[in-house]
Amino acid sequence: MLAKLCDPSTHQPLVNQLLHTLYGELVRVVANHEFPQVEATLTSRMIATCPEGEFRGKILDPKTQVVCVNLARAGTVPSQICYDAFNYLLDPAGVRQDHISINRKINELEQVIGTNLGGLKIGGDIHDRFVVIPDPMGATGSTIESAMKIYGEHGKARRFIAMHLIVTPEYLRLVTKAFPELHIYALRLDRGLSPKGALTEIPGAEWEHERGLSEKQYIVPGGGGLGEVINNAYV
Repeated sequence: MLAKLCDPSTHQPLVNQLLHTLYGELVRVVANHEFPQVEATLTSRMIATCPEGEFRGKILDPKTQVVCVNLARAGTVPSQICYDAFNYLLDPAGVRQDHISINRKINELEQVIGTNLGGLKIGGDIHDRFVVIPDPMGATGSTIESAMKIYGEHGKARRFIAMHLIVTPEYLRLVTKAFPELHIYALRLDRGLSPKGALTEIPGAEWEHERGLSEKQYIVPGGGGLGEVINNAYV
């Protein structure tokens, strides 16, 4: 499905349908691995006729508090998908969505040199909350770097979690060094511009030689400018 999303023949509305499926899978993985669980007893309809009609076992702790970060524009749809899912899985009173208008800043060679920040809508502190950052393409790491710095001024999170479709070696080198507390989930690591020797090794064995960014710092093989594709606005 990720390969289909990256296919040049794939356009809306299939793009958003695939995003819902892919991020739906990521939500399940993240929730199962990261969120706390509690023992619970839940009544089923069979309780009316059978005293054993109860489920007893572990469930996600509904009191878990989460902040979904909408990194407009490529992250808008993924953030909404995660936000909706967490509202079903947890007590909605503890689920929040924040908004950051941000895009890559480029130089005259169209290389990323940072980010342009358009505005913030942060709904409160992040104390004891899981801060989830759904950003489809983890390319250079500049966007996540900016987001992490912004939230560093809003308290101490319980955990920071980045949710990506694709990441690059360049991204991982930057963010794992700058933010070792960040938990990173991705469906695919793209390193298509690496030397052939590095490609025969397990990813990470030769980080210094592995490469997934073109000269204009788009991911290869990647999905193209996914923010542009999602919004059908090629600027």
